[in-house]
Amino acid sequence: MTQSRSSLISLVDTPYYHCISRCVRRAFLCGEDQYSGKNFAHRRQWMVERIRQLSDIFAINICAYSIMSNHYHLVLHANEVEIEGCSDEEICKRWYQLYSGSPIVSCWLKGELTSDAEITMALEVIARWRHRLVDISWFMRSLNEFIARKANKEDNCKGRFWEGRFKSQALLDDQALLTCMAYVDLNPVRAEMAERVEKSEFTSIFERLHGKCCDDERSHDHINCKPLFGFVAGACNAQPQGIPYALIDYLELVDWTGRAIRSDKRGVISNKIPRLLSTLGLDSDTWLELACHFGKDYHGAVGSLDELALFAEHTGKRWISGQSKLQRMLH
Repeated sequence: MTQSRSSLISLVDTPYYHCISRCVRRAFLCGEDQYSGKNFAHRRQWMVERIRQLSDIFAINICAYSIMSNHYHLVLHANEVEIEGCSDEEICKRWYQLYSGSPIVSCWLKGELTSDAEITMALEVIARWRHRLVDISWFMRSLNEFIARKANKEDNCKGRFWEGRFKSQALLDDQALLTCMAYVDLNPVRAEMAERVEKSEFTSIFERLHGKCCDDERSHDHINCKPLFGFVAGACNAQPQGIPYALIDYLELVDWTGRAIRSDKRGVISNKIPRLLSTLGLDSDTWLELACHFGKDYHGAVGSLDELALFAEHTGKRWISGQSKLQRMLH
């Protein structure tokens, strides 16, 4: 039975969410279709450009992404602090970049409203837009609708492009966030689309390493776009929000994990255990189990048992799938 999005997303518990969308009708998002012989690799650039554009407009940061052949992964951070700091005029400017406005709001922006009732009505509309600009569902809607329309136009067809609604997974603590980010960044390595993380194009790990999403000269580096959500370990108090770890430690962990999960690369695994594993309190076997099966074995939310209980309470659930396995692995 389909669940309401309010039972899957609770910003009171966490601003971090892992989102996945998959294609239908044997459609290929960006891979090579063995039936038609067509290659849709260029659509990966569509995805990255749209994701970064939306991140600039919405108060939502991109922690990690991976664009695969027929699906994609995003790890998102909903930034309520950013949206609260925006003026009403800024909210309108952002909203108008994506959607048509409201006549009464347009009149308010021009200073043409005279009655208190009209002004109140305009401000109520702006308040709804403010809420939507930090809403993950609206972010995903703006992404998926745009790509579906563009792909259908290219394919000269109509109908569904995506497999129903996107799936979301709440990441309730640092262990869950870092594990999910690594799981997302390592998708091409696990699928044997790339040998090493530094060659995993159209992933956030590739962009963090090379400053761009791929080696294609036609790609844009998004210099003017909001950057990926940063790692801010050891930063001063004036540093913007970010992931509370060092980027170099995360890169070391992902590289070590990528070598470990490739069966044909086991001979070059470093004996040195990444420092970040000790910080997270995880042993190597537990980490590798999580990094390989995070998206398959855990649904809805991931975190400590206490955090899962609170999340269930706030979202009206009695139980969160995967609790038993998490308890055995992490506790």
